[in-house]
Amino acid sequence: MKTMFTMHGVSFKTTWMFVFVLFFLPHFMTASTSGKLTGHIVDKKNNEPLIGVNIILQGTTIGAATDFEGYFGIINIPPGTYDIRISSVGYGTKVVKGIEISSEQTTTLNENLSEEVIVGSEVVVIAEKPIVDTRQTSAVSIMSKEQISVLPVQNLQDIVNLQAGVVDGHFRGGRIGEVQYQVDGVSVNNPLTNAPSVSLDRSVLQEVQVISGTFDAEYGQAMSGVVNAVLRSGNNDKIDWSAETYFGDYVGMGKVAKYPYLERINPLATQSYQVTLSGPTGIPKTTFLLSTRRYVSQGYYFATRKFLPTDTSDFNAKKFYPTGDNELIPLSTNDEWSGQMKLSNSSIQSLQISYQAIFNLTKNKPYDFGFRLNPDGVKTPRFFSVVHGFDFTHMLTEKIFYTVNLRQNIIDYRDYKYDDVNDPRYYIAKQPRGDADYSNGAVLQGVDLGRYIEKTTVNIIKASVTAQVTNIHLVKVGAELQLPDITYGNPGVIDRDSITGALHAYVNSPLFPPPQNYTPVSFSMYAQDRVEWKDIAIRGGVRLEYFDANATVPSNLQNPANAIIGVPSSTPKKTTEKIVVAPRLGVSYPIMVNGSIYFSYGHFYQLPAINQFFSNSDYSILKDLASGVSYSVLGNPDLRPEFTTQYEFGMKMQLNDNFGIDGSMFYKDIRDLLGVEFIETYNAAKYSRLTNVDFGSVSGFTLALDFRSGSLINASLDYSNQFALGNSSDPSETATRAAAGKDANPREVPFNWDQRHTLNGSVSLQEQNNFSLTAIAKYASGQPYTPLIGSGFGADLENNSGRKSNGVVVDLRGEKNFVLDGINLSAFVRVFNVFNASFFNGFVFTTTGSPDYSLSPVSDRVTLSDPGRYNSPRRVEIGFSIRGSSLIE
Repeated sequence: MKTMFTMHGVSFKTTWMFVFVLFFLPHFMTASTSGKLTGHIVDKKNNEPLIGVNIILQGTTIGAATDFEGYFGIINIPPGTYDIRISSVGYGTKVVKGIEISSEQTTTLNENLSEEVIVGSEVVVIAEKPIVDTRQTSAVSIMSKEQISVLPVQNLQDIVNLQAGVVDGHFRGGRIGEVQYQVDGVSVNNPLTNAPSVSLDRSVLQEVQVISGTFDAEYGQAMSGVVNAVLRSGNNDKIDWSAETYFGDYVGMGKVAKYPYLERINPLATQSYQVTLSGPTGIPKTTFLLSTRRYVSQGYYFATRKFLPTDTSDFNAKKFYPTGDNELIPLSTNDEWSGQMKLSNSSIQSLQISYQAIFNLTKNKPYDFGFRLNPDGVKTPRFFSVVHGFDFTHMLTEKIFYTVNLRQNIIDYRDYKYDDVNDPRYYIAKQPRGDADYSNGAVLQGVDLGRYIEKTTVNIIKASVTAQVTNIHLVKVGAELQLPDITYGNPGVIDRDSITGALHAYVNSPLFPPPQNYTPVSFSMYAQDRVEWKDIAIRGGVRLEYFDANATVPSNLQNPANAIIGVPSSTPKKTTEKIVVAPRLGVSYPIMVNGSIYFSYGHFYQLPAINQFFSNSDYSILKDLASGVSYSVLGNPDLRPEFTTQYEFGMKMQLNDNFGIDGSMFYKDIRDLLGVEFIETYNAAKYSRLTNVDFGSVSGFTLALDFRSGSLINASLDYSNQFALGNSSDPSETATRAAAGKDANPREVPFNWDQRHTLNGSVSLQEQNNFSLTAIAKYASGQPYTPLIGSGFGADLENNSGRKSNGVVVDLRGEKNFVLDGINLSAFVRVFNVFNASFFNGFVFTTTGSPDYSLSPVSDRVTLSDPGRYNSPRRVEIGFSIRGSSLIE
């Protein structure tokens, strides 16, 4: 049952923050970036437990000794692959190579030792990683840097989209923005949009964990999934360096009509340069990692610069005077810089201190088909983000450690043509203008007058303590405080006078208010217990979340602008503070030697994106509304968190040394989604505003098969079947339907992303340090659309009652490795969309269900000439990499 408390005033917030400062901060506590190693050591001859056996992770100071029953447990291990040294007096030493440790997971190592026959003898064993982890209590995918390195992917988002249950960023049927993205266990989501604020190149990733099922109480502000990226760190005893570059272009041969100008192949149309350096800094026990990447791409949309923004034509006489040079200009480009830095120090015993910074700078020109003859009129948004901060991890004992994370996420987004709203170039070029009879209405003069900025700073304090309180109980408690400072809006507006037609700049105008500043507060705390007894695993916990929008709303929604005389007045009223409590439970129970069944259940809450709270939230604009209807949806600073209850049941089995299977069924009951309500004022007028009224449900199952044959062939296949249903696919859909005169009453229909059948398959042929070849195929059944059977009122059928065509996309990556004077070299080729599929659940005409033709070719003539309706064409990239290392004496 959902639990919700709402409290008024500031007394609760003040008291809560006081409790946080007094109780949690003096006991700084951990991010989800460490794993656990446990096991049992026995005498090989008589199978008796061995006491006091030393277990050491070679190359580190991490280790433990077995207890009186031969068991050991090591916590707070950074993710990675380790060689484990097992030694005891009177017994031969054993080294187990290639043990993988994953974030927030337990790896089991059960071994036996033989009495020492030859002094100094050592037995080396190569670890066999289990094909399936039978202790998982939900659907979790963990990919190491070695697995990522052979895939045809470049960044974190590419990796996420390969996982079962993920469809175009939707996790198991949820809306976009319902996923928590973390770097080293701390959120990097932009609270304004709930989207990740950074992009990570694969070269800096140590491990990626994607949770598409239920997740533990330590994760919040998410309803559909969690993505945790763990960054690499430097090595204390050697310098590692690497560089990679690749070049390529889109190759649409055979479909030139769909992708104009792609017959002209430019091998340098796409360029990427990436360099990574890591190792010791020269300061005792201090390491570093530096990485930077430069990426540029011309894309596959092109424009002909026939007109310039300052051209002037006689539209009344239909006389046009182009002065452009007719050059072929990329219409949608990418220009990106990104980089990561990480410093780690362990000079103080039992204390690890690190500082990391991640930055992204992009100038990506968005595709606008209207400017295909006047490309210089398009604005190019600039996006700059920095995520940086300190992490402190302190081992109090072998069984207890705490970590505190102090992070700051900064975003600076600017979307306008010229910096100054009074820039004379705006007023020389004027607003975009075209003629319907000239090139289907292409823009022939003018520039994009839109102006928007966002400046966001989020200060985060996250802390937790982890304790192995008994051999079977690993307890973790923690808290997180987020203090966003968000400013966004229009930095001056350029508007056209309706009488004279002249352009005017409005700055700090009541009609066009300047960017507004918002400072909401969110706080959470949780307690989590991971129980591991023999092969039984139980993960249970509870999470409490608090949010204060720190804003006001009208006290009387029937007189919101306080403009109706003779009725109860309206005054600004403080938004209510929101508190929710979310229980989580997961159980895994063995049913065979290498197989288990699991069940999980949880309540998951997430605040809507902050722009849903505050965009268009000035209710004074309704002062002139009388006996009419306003379909312009107002924001609502008093929104509640959205809510999902999720159930999951599954089974994991390792059938033999080469084959594993993982299947799960799930159901999600989704409530309090953002939607639209219509409010009637005292003067019989109506207006719409966002509120928590929408609903939905998702049910389905996933089946994943994993095949490994030694070190040469690996293959995987996963199938997802799901039914994602609800009353609307986006918050404003109800108002849009009402404005069009359609039935706006709530009813359950398929969501826009309701992809019933999804199949992902991959095959890798690999010989270590020699070559690799990987193919990935993605099949998708058609997503829904609303068919149109005629024209006029009621011509469209039931919403989302039609289905698009199925689609298949295949990607390839091949690499050949060389060694020259101790330096590793490689050459690789990547081909995306190998078979040049022009359709993959994209745009279709409502009259045909096809992207290729329409039954109304005259009215759809602009869209029929727009290549943007098709899937991205084949892309070919050829690259080279170099890697090396130098030992430090």
